[in-house]
Amino acid sequence: MTRGELIAQIKAKKSFLCIGLDTALDKIPKYLLDTEDPIFEFNKQIIDLTKDLCVAYKPNLAFYESLGIKGWQSLQKTLDYIPKDIFTIADAKRGDVGNTSSMYAKAFFENMNFDSVTVAPYMGKDSVQPFFVYNNKWVILLALTSNAGGKDFQLIESDGKPLYQQVLETSSEWGTDSNMMYVVGATRANRLGEIRKTIPNHFLLVPGVGAQGGSLEEVAKYGMNKDCGLLVNSSRDIIYASSEKDFAEVAREKAKEIQLQMEKELVKSNIL
Repeated sequence: MTRGELIAQIKAKKSFLCIGLDTALDKIPKYLLDTEDPIFEFNKQIIDLTKDLCVAYKPNLAFYESLGIKGWQSLQKTLDYIPKDIFTIADAKRGDVGNTSSMYAKAFFENMNFDSVTVAPYMGKDSVQPFFVYNNKWVILLALTSNAGGKDFQLIESDGKPLYQQVLETSSEWGTDSNMMYVVGATRANRLGEIRKTIPNHFLLVPGVGAQGGSLEEVAKYGMNKDCGLLVNSSRDIIYASSEKDFAEVAREKAKEIQLQMEKELVKSNIL
């Protein structure tokens, strides 16, 4: 998917919502366990009732890999079921030497046909470069994460700059704002203003709104740019809003609440 196509989706749906498909067998409604593929059946119903409210879906691969070959099959069926005009993110957090990264890129972009993949930058440019070979595909580089342990390394300062800032400055030369995004956690919203000075035009994938305590209003205030430039992810708050047979309907209600908040922020920023 191109940058222009993504921006068009945001404007058409009045939303910059990304829904995380972190689907676990022990959390989905029990009656689904009797179906042929419980994971896919759960995802299918979520997608059916939220696809008009979000612009992206983000399966976290750990939830699928942990189930072996059946999990990979559920993931591929889910990916194939997602409408083609919705941005897809393989939340894989890969990062390895160049020849191995080439195989990861082939797996996610060529074989599975995701639009994007999350990548860890710790091993440097040559570990990320293979992902840029594919046209209209995106690297989503980890920069400043929302987990408590993120501060262990990301906030360490050298020459007056935290490590994540150095990651942004260096990596911004590897790709462009049409093939690279960054992960910035919603619980770090107070740092978004400074981040935007370094990467004013890149899209940011922002987890941590909702269950982790991040504020959508603050994220929009400090992180939004002229094209919106945000994909705000919500997982548990939406997909596990109900554990009963009405789970998909309740998920839609939760997604609609967030979409309406996003519409207000888009209007406030003169994007709509």
